[in-house]
Amino acid sequence: MTITEPAGPQDSQHSTSSPKPGSMRPKPGSMGPKPAKVSTVPDSDPHRFGRVDPDGTVWLITSSGERNIGSWQAGDTEAAYHHFGRRFDDLHTEVLLLEQRLASGAGDARKIRAAASALAESLPTAHVLGDIDSLAARLQTVVEHADSASAAEKAKRDEARAERTARKEALAAEAEELSANSVQWKSTGDRLRAILEEWKTITGLDRKTDDALWKRYSAARETFNRRRGSHFSELDRERVGAKQAKEALCVRAEEMCDSTDWSATSAIFRDLLTEWKAAGRAAKDVDDALWHRFKSAQDKFFSARNAAHNERDAEFRANAEAKMALLAEAEKLDASDMEAARTALRVIADKWDAIGKVPRERGADLERRLRAVEKKIRDTPTGGIDPEAQARADQFRARAEQFERQAEKAVAAGRTKDAEQARANAEQWRQWAAAAADALSKKR
Repeated sequence: MTITEPAGPQDSQHSTSSPKPGSMRPKPGSMGPKPAKVSTVPDSDPHRFGRVDPDGTVWLITSSGERNIGSWQAGDTEAAYHHFGRRFDDLHTEVLLLEQRLASGAGDARKIRAAASALAESLPTAHVLGDIDSLAARLQTVVEHADSASAAEKAKRDEARAERTARKEALAAEAEELSANSVQWKSTGDRLRAILEEWKTITGLDRKTDDALWKRYSAARETFNRRRGSHFSELDRERVGAKQAKEALCVRAEEMCDSTDWSATSAIFRDLLTEWKAAGRAAKDVDDALWHRFKSAQDKFFSARNAAHNERDAEFRANAEAKMALLAEAEKLDASDMEAARTALRVIADKWDAIGKVPRERGADLERRLRAVEKKIRDTPTGGIDPEAQARADQFRARAEQFERQAEKAVAAGRTKDAEQARANAEQWRQWAAAAADALSKKR
């Protein structure tokens, strides 16, 4: 079996020669070009589009004339038609597949166009028998439609690329804003990581734009990391300073926790607490341990002070009850028996002074009642006793008591020197009151 398919020069010679007499070539003009159409069923009759000479030469008939597509020496004429017709069917199938891929939108329009163009370029040299003109027209339609589809795909890709670019630009801008202004270190760090994860999902940008946007995001993240690192470095330095300051405060508190100078030491502890609050915070575990140490010293002092005050308050309450008993005795004195009343009142006054202090809220009332008794007896006719001398003695005693109250207030306020001065004044007025009382007793 021999099939000869001539190469270029031979094809050119036969395509320009006239057909032999008696051939199966159709009449001139009877095979003009037909409109291209898309069909899944090709014209499968090779006899309409070619002929086979007795010597086996095979001719393809197209709208532009005839051309030699080969020489058949492998059997009868019908076998030649079948062989080259089957080749046309294969070519038609390729065209049909391109049409279907383009129509479905599943294929890449640019690749479909390239395949259709390559197939169209091969038609002038194709060794087939069939409606080549129809295939050429259909391929031209595929190319045109592929161009439109390719343009639409390009517009769609450009739109998608623009959207993705806008997303990355927004993420880069957000990262820049956070890195420049935010001091919410943890939440901002989390957000920058989330931006990075979202960034990785956005693809399809042109390389130059993508690189430029990445540099913006990367620079913003680096700026934030530097700011955060600087902040925590400074915070570490502050914590070290706070630790040292609070350790010193603990030492001072522990040195004073056994003091019994209640007023002055209480004031110092208040100052230490103010310094503690101003010292800032150390690391949490260190700060908690130092606070426990400081508060333990503070609690020790104030517990001792409160116990001492409770004991003093109990003593003052007992003193108040003793003075109440003396008041009851004084208020029963019979002023008509002047001499006895005055003598009894001096004894009561001596006992009163010896008892000592009472609770502050009761002192004024007790003194007022005792002064009332003294005035009652003083205002009673004296029978020769100088009322002015008696009043002077009472005034000296009142002044002494006034200075004693001033001393108590100074002690409570922590003014030690003022308290000492007030006690000295009280003692002086007590001495004068005692001298005045002696002078009165001698006149009697």
